[in-house]
Amino acid sequence: MFFKESTQYDIANKQSAGEVVLMNLFIRILTIVCFIAPLTTRASDENWPHWRGPHYTGAAEATGLPVEWGPEKNLRWKTVMPGESAATPAVWGDRVFVSSRDERSGDLLAMCLDLKNGEEVWRKTVGVDAGANRRQNMASPSPVTDGKRAIFLYGSGDLAAYDLDGVELWKRNLQREYGRFQIQFGYASSPTLYEDRLYLTVLQRSPDSFLMALNPDTGEELFKHIRPTDAKQESMEAYTTPIPFEGAERKEILVMGGDCITGHDPATGEELWRWAGYNPRKIGHWRIVPSAVTGGGLVFAPAPKREPLYALKAGLSSETGDDAVSWKFDAAPPDVCTPAYHDGRLYVFDGDRYVMTCVDVSSGETMWSGELESSVVFRASPTLADGKLYCVNENGLVYVLEAGDEFKILNRIEMGGSPVRASIAAVGSKLLIRTAEALYCVEQAG
Repeated sequence: MFFKESTQYDIANKQSAGEVVLMNLFIRILTIVCFIAPLTTRASDENWPHWRGPHYTGAAEATGLPVEWGPEKNLRWKTVMPGESAATPAVWGDRVFVSSRDERSGDLLAMCLDLKNGEEVWRKTVGVDAGANRRQNMASPSPVTDGKRAIFLYGSGDLAAYDLDGVELWKRNLQREYGRFQIQFGYASSPTLYEDRLYLTVLQRSPDSFLMALNPDTGEELFKHIRPTDAKQESMEAYTTPIPFEGAERKEILVMGGDCITGHDPATGEELWRWAGYNPRKIGHWRIVPSAVTGGGLVFAPAPKREPLYALKAGLSSETGDDAVSWKFDAAPPDVCTPAYHDGRLYVFDGDRYVMTCVDVSSGETMWSGELESSVVFRASPTLADGKLYCVNENGLVYVLEAGDEFKILNRIEMGGSPVRASIAAVGSKLLIRTAEALYCVEQAG
């Protein structure tokens, strides 16, 4: 971030010395106010505090983002990682928070890097990855931050909070306290920080699935709400993240999985409404990966296994049926990738068939659709900023699309470092791209 030198003002010679002093004092105060005010505005715009960005929608206000980069072009820095992870970095100010598995020791690491140069600021060992899974490791959940602390959650159940200088604030292990997670491919849900509360879910093959809220200062439990389901077998499991929704009438925490989507009171966890329309046949292997998305006064619920994505009306109550559905999208819905929303448009990505679709949320009509011509699947969710969509496949091939009125691929950049499953973060004028081997920061030169 660069600032021009403050403008110098000429004071007319006819003014008295006292007038000059007062004028200079006024100018200095005005300059300080003008300097600080934009920083306050930019503070929220230039952070990426959560897996799905500052608005929980996959979109950010970042500008001037690059369309092309490489080893000799627009690469700000590259930091080698100790191991692979599907966790998206969280960013606040000049701090980048990264979860990782150490491939040599198996340690689960919480790391902090300097956004300016990628240098490591601190590193903490939080737990140990006790098992191997070909689809992910225990460092898959993304960290969260609010500028006061950074909180890291792992598939081992280890949960730890640090201040920005790496001082441990508190630490817990959810599996030791609440029982072993019963999820076939390992726990991978990210936590959510919202209005000074930490929310997390454990949706598992057990009657004890729950939504929990903790005090982020102390780790103390504020509530633990058991979330029942009539789903069968693997369909009870979910890898989704709790998402805040601010409707016209109230605020809610949305939870997706177990054959339904539910809205909860943020203060108590009480279930306000439930819609269970996407698996009426009670198929037993419909685990769910993509999280809910909100926008335009609607709640978007992607069903698993590329079944339709449903747009639900806001302000629901109790258990609702088909009348809750505003429209549904079934042309190329996602199985893994969470859609991105911005300015009345929902960008739905079928990462198995490589199809991106732009949907008008007011009508549910398709505005455009196109294929990315990939050779491998996408597991990272799309990121939207600066009028562009950024998607990366498992081999580390990044696609840059124009988020305009037609389907248009602007560029393809080969990053390598497979497997790549972390979504791209956009902050200020920078992109942070996590591969299995390194974290890259790219920025337009000049």
